[in-house]
Amino acid sequence: MSEFNNRIAAQRRILRLVNGSRDLQEELFGLSSGALERWAGINGFDEHSPLLVLLKRAATKLFFLSNKSQEQITHEYQCLSHEVDSLTEQIRIAASSSSS
Repeated sequence: MSEFNNRIAAQRRILRLVNGSRDLQEELFGLSSGALERWAGINGFDEHSPLLVLLKRAATKLFFLSNKSQEQITHEYQCLSHEVDSLTEQIRIAASSSSS
């Protein structure tokens, strides 16, 4: 259960970073591909925007972690968790400094 909570907390942290960093036409409500596409389109982000690229990478890693959440913590799971932490920091920087 703590792995699930950690994954959800990571997603919430990313959403808070993105939504709190700039004026947006619409906030980001999730990290699914559909939510990211909608958010990027409404807010005028190019598909190659560094922030959008980072968000997609984080979403992929979090999706993988969701499939591992019922398994015993493995080295691979721990590495992915660290990658998500690193991506979250990169998202924080990109969200506060980039333009759409």
